[in-house]
Amino acid sequence: MKSSKHRPASASAAIAASVAALALATAACSPGGSSSSADNHPTSVSTGAGTEKAALKLATTPESGAFVKKIITSFEAAHPNITIDYQDTNYDDYDKSINLALASDQSPDVVLLNAVGNTVKDKLVLDLSAYEKAYNWSGVYPSSETAQWETSDGTTLGSGPLYAAPAGFSIVGVYYNKTLAAKDGITAPPATLADFEADLAKAKAAGDLPIQLGNKQGHASFLLQLLGQGADGADSAAKWVFGQSGASFATAGDQAAAAKLVAWQKAGYFPAGANGTDLQGAVDAFGKGQGLFFVDGNWDASKIDTALGANAGFFSFPGQHTTAIGTSVAYAISTKSKHPDAAAAFLDYLHSAEGENQAFAQGFMPAGGGTPQGATGVMADIVEAWGKVNTANGLVGFNNNATATMNDTLTSSTQELLAGKTDPSGLVSAIQGDWSKVHGS
Repeated sequence: MKSSKHRPASASAAIAASVAALALATAACSPGGSSSSADNHPTSVSTGAGTEKAALKLATTPESGAFVKKIITSFEAAHPNITIDYQDTNYDDYDKSINLALASDQSPDVVLLNAVGNTVKDKLVLDLSAYEKAYNWSGVYPSSETAQWETSDGTTLGSGPLYAAPAGFSIVGVYYNKTLAAKDGITAPPATLADFEADLAKAKAAGDLPIQLGNKQGHASFLLQLLGQGADGADSAAKWVFGQSGASFATAGDQAAAAKLVAWQKAGYFPAGANGTDLQGAVDAFGKGQGLFFVDGNWDASKIDTALGANAGFFSFPGQHTTAIGTSVAYAISTKSKHPDAAAAFLDYLHSAEGENQAFAQGFMPAGGGTPQGATGVMADIVEAWGKVNTANGLVGFNNNATATMNDTLTSSTQELLAGKTDPSGLVSAIQGDWSKVHGS
């Protein structure tokens, strides 16, 4: 359920790849040797790629497949009996065609899963629970990393069987301009929300813009979400994002977050005309020194690093709870695959040392809570924030993806809020109303 708006791009900082041999516990069964029940729930599986020759097809998009293509090369070198045919299609065409491809007689074996939905309902991909247990993925991935790919019905997420293995993550936090911070008397990133607000006031008093923001595409929703989940905690926020029964956006944290946006707007903490500026316009302005803070994801790290260099920093949002917004690139196995064990061995390899290095080199945070070595500049700060959030199990999916129309609702409601055409109560009501149409009250 990832929106194309939040697809990470390549980051500038890359780390030296260190190829590590992945110790796979191999069983007597061949790569295609798992037995399955009548649907998409394997009843027995084997770990390891085996020794029998197997040809796999992998389907993805260019953005999500760039680092996977490199991982394939090292996986094939480690397992010469396995070949993987890499195929990518642009994002929009991929989402329109992948279910048809999975249902066809020429189904790919491994597929990028952007949304569970009908792909799971129609039993087009395997329940990976048996592989999750065999490979001990629950001991590798923090639960917040796999929750968005767990479902029992294809609609409500966060519980039930696992249908995809994460390969790399985006993370949304706060960039800051170190030069402006020093000028404004700020010596360290804020540790609490009170510290953050104190820094906003210092920047305003010094004649600097406290927060760079472009809300033409609704990106004030990032700040709204970080404020809300920072107060309520990741577990509460994730239940709403995942559509779980009884969840509500009318929490104390989200209501206070909406009120904060109004107060900060009135205090002049946002740029004039934010509703008419898109995200990349805000990135460009921040790179030119306009703004002490800027809430954005790691996908823009390359552009910000190029513009600000050593003056750019990053930290996780300083709420009562340590959280961040993020989603993963994740891969599933077709129910029609003739070599599911070999495909699962490749999924397991995605969180190997080589997998983590290649994901990070393309600007993704590594799955499994890994902390790649050798990061410099702003990417080193992003890695530090990523580790902190994973330790706290504080990653939450994008609010924008709670329903198919939520991105539009968040865009219009935050624009109206900043323009004074609605109040916090009206914003919360509009957002929960959209959610309830899909998930019930």
